[in-house]
Amino acid sequence: MFGLSPIDLTMLVLYLVGITGLGLWMGHKIHSQADYFVGGRRFGKVLAIFTSFGAGTHSDQAVSVVSKTCASGMSGIWYQWCYLFATPFYWWINPIFRRCRALTTGDYFEARYSRGLATLYVVVGFASMAVTIGLMLKGSGAIIAATTGSAVSENQAILFVTFMLILYGVFGGFSAAVVTDFVQGCLTIVFSFLLLPFAIYKLGGFEGLHAAVAKATGERAAEMWSLVAPGEIGLFYIVMLVINGLVGFAPQPHVMPINNAVKTEREAQVGGVYGGFMKRVCTVAWTMLGMCAIAMYPTWSKPEEFDQAFGTMARDLLPQVMPGLIGIFLASLLAAVMAACDAFMITCAGLFTQNIYKPYLARGRSSAHYINVGRVTAAITVGVGVYLAMSFPSVVRGLEIFWEITPMMGIAFWLGLFWRRATTPAAWASTLLAYGVLYVSWQPWFAEWAAEHAKFLMNPAKPDTIYLPMRMLACLLTGTVVMVVVSLVTRPEDKEKLDRFYEVMRTPVQPGEVIEAPMTLPVGTLPAPQNKLINLPNWEIQKPTRRGIIGFFVAWIPVAALIGIVVVLVRIGA
Repeated sequence: MFGLSPIDLTMLVLYLVGITGLGLWMGHKIHSQADYFVGGRRFGKVLAIFTSFGAGTHSDQAVSVVSKTCASGMSGIWYQWCYLFATPFYWWINPIFRRCRALTTGDYFEARYSRGLATLYVVVGFASMAVTIGLMLKGSGAIIAATTGSAVSENQAILFVTFMLILYGVFGGFSAAVVTDFVQGCLTIVFSFLLLPFAIYKLGGFEGLHAAVAKATGERAAEMWSLVAPGEIGLFYIVMLVINGLVGFAPQPHVMPINNAVKTEREAQVGGVYGGFMKRVCTVAWTMLGMCAIAMYPTWSKPEEFDQAFGTMARDLLPQVMPGLIGIFLASLLAAVMAACDAFMITCAGLFTQNIYKPYLARGRSSAHYINVGRVTAAITVGVGVYLAMSFPSVVRGLEIFWEITPMMGIAFWLGLFWRRATTPAAWASTLLAYGVLYVSWQPWFAEWAAEHAKFLMNPAKPDTIYLPMRMLACLLTGTVVMVVVSLVTRPEDKEKLDRFYEVMRTPVQPGEVIEAPMTLPVGTLPAPQNKLINLPNWEIQKPTRRGIIGFFVAWIPVAALIGIVVVLVRIGA
């Protein structure tokens, strides 16, 4: 049935029934907006790690890394390692989010700039989350279709996953996401590493893998094993992915709720950094699977074939090992999708409810009313994601679109956090003009003009398209320059408003705080004194604490270790 054996189908059904029941059970524990949108701010370090890992790790990422590796070799690892060098900075960044004491990132933009800019952020955030959900559904659909030998089509798989997601996440809220991320995080690790040993064994070990890749790629064999390959994914490409990822991390809508679902800043630090590193480890497995796919399917050359590689390897390898492994594999896949998707759709629900519906359309309603509005919004968000999933030409292209649209409001976020002179008109101008540059760069006529008059903008591997890192550079430069210039020529923000904002930003969260409103200090909490690193009137960069400095430098150890491990892996059997 559905291309699965009875035992595989049984394993899958048991998982789905169990996880859906858990989501519905968690729904009975929701009594307030904070319960629904940020899980009541009650989770500790372990759940913080798995929440960060689960929300940031999903099936489309495995598909995109395997797919890009099939096309470009080991350098495809940067399609998820784009945040590798940003991960240690989470030790400093995540406490900032927790100090906001907010439900959504829209609360941040309203407190720092204006309610109008918060509304713009809701539109941008909704778009980025819908694209992300669409990517996850597209990736899971590709895997399920390939694993079942097309007995279930990609679109049918997308609709099935959507149904389970709505049933599980809409009713359970963020608490369901956090609690089940522990179980689903463990399954995601299993699903990341389950195939690799069997694939390498079938190819005759690492020596057989190298020989098969050499046979399949010919003169490109050495390039395929390089982390920094000539052509498309070179050093400039990697540098721009890292910069774009660091700027774009902050305005991703799910980051604020995740960091506000934990007890204090310490849990936010540990969860963000080490949950992130768990994902970077899984990326190594995905990349090696991509190299195995090159060896196992040497005649493949199309993006849609590469998208099917992960699921096809599962179908070909797992039944030979043990009955039921296909069911476990698909359950792990759905674990990854549901762990991330429910967090994202609840984030969108919080954005709309907290920053548009509540202030503009229905003030003073009950918590139950706002929770129900959030549930409807969550379902609509997934509906938009379904449409996008069926529209993306490939998982890799969908991921690139996500990278391109996310960092624009990060410019206003970062400058507003540290520079008092950043203004609301500048944030509007910066964001809209950066998106304008991106829109122009997407147009076919611009690619034709650039191919003739500005060849440095073109992709060296695909001379008829604009180079992705050049688009990123153009958008970030435009947004930053416009933000600074317009801020300097427009009226500064109200001093009292800024004073309140920066008091919240520099005051640590205390255990057991009772938060009455977003972006405010609890009653009786005194603002922390100024302790500036740069003693200039318009700058608000505070000196890092001893714990902050030590934790930051310790976090670079896993970065070096991961790079070293991959360098060793690619040499085994060479």
